[in-house]
Amino acid sequence: MTMPSLEHTTTLLNSLAPLALAEQWDKVGVQVIGDGRAISRMLLTIDLVPAVLEEAGSIGADLVVAYHPLLFTPLNRLDGSSWQSRVAISALRRGIAVYSPHTALDNATDGVNDWLIESMGVGTRSSILAASTIAASQEYRIVVFVPGDAVEGVRDALAASGAGHIGDYSACSFAAHGGGTFLPGATSHPVIGSRGKLERVPELRLEMPCSSRALPAALAAMRKAHPYEEPAFDVVKSDPRPDATQGAGRIMQLDSPATASTLAVRVQTHLGIESIMLCAGEGQSDALHARVAVCAGSGGALLDAAISAGATLFLTGELSHHETLAARERGVTVLLAGHTNTERGYLARYAERIRAAAQRQALSLEVCVAASDREILRSV
Repeated sequence: MTMPSLEHTTTLLNSLAPLALAEQWDKVGVQVIGDGRAISRMLLTIDLVPAVLEEAGSIGADLVVAYHPLLFTPLNRLDGSSWQSRVAISALRRGIAVYSPHTALDNATDGVNDWLIESMGVGTRSSILAASTIAASQEYRIVVFVPGDAVEGVRDALAASGAGHIGDYSACSFAAHGGGTFLPGATSHPVIGSRGKLERVPELRLEMPCSSRALPAALAAMRKAHPYEEPAFDVVKSDPRPDATQGAGRIMQLDSPATASTLAVRVQTHLGIESIMLCAGEGQSDALHARVAVCAGSGGALLDAAISAGATLFLTGELSHHETLAARERGVTVLLAGHTNTERGYLARYAERIRAAAQRQALSLEVCVAASDREILRSV
């Protein structure tokens, strides 16, 4: 077992919640670089407040993974005038790195929103707004036209240079028969045909996916392996593909519809809270809800999309008064559980996922959940 570097650790975290899935406005990733030490122990928290940083120091944590970004609003100076800057300065002095996954963890498969919608019961789920992504190995598609007797050599050269990867498969390609034409010019040196005479040659259209990183080497290898003086080829950028298992919020078609009161009790049990606020949609007091939606934290930005997708009940941490009123008037019931109540319970599962990923990679990494991180509001 080896202790990972900060870079190795953040790569592991990114594999569980790719930062590419974060909302554009979010401030995710490494926020404090630390002192470069290996990461032997990390502490998970919702908010990196001073008490949590003290806890991190007391247990010897090398990295704090704070769900909410410590540095969300840009700081003009690190002078200790705000609590965020004081925490950042203290983390730097202690050599503790800080990382935030926030909406990347919300939107990822098996992330916060998938955990939250489990509170509703059993059913078929998908994201409210699907994320569109493309695997790094498939960012581009190389399309090259090759005479039949040379296609294996060109394919092998492309594969050896890093093209042709789809998931755990390599040397992936497609070839279709066709015919090419060319007219060699006065200064050309054609392998097939002769200058000034139009040639018609049976060829194959060979296609292989390729990452942006491997693209220069792949094109150089293709040119070297291709028999033609001037190979005909295209480089096509691949469009991201919608994935309903990733993206903002979650919506579920329940196998067994339930009343809002029943769903509220389920949510309380799942989140471990004593109370929840309920606003019944107009005319929906005793209705059975078959299509329900969730958004961890503050869900106002997804309310319209959830309603448009057919949700009749919407669970989130908080909404403004006017957002709640608008939902009620549209016949949609709202459950409000408290902002961090819809997030904090996921940390235990997140810790288990990180431990499992570290074990698969033979990494020595202890993962703890902060005891000093708690809901800041209480009923009186």
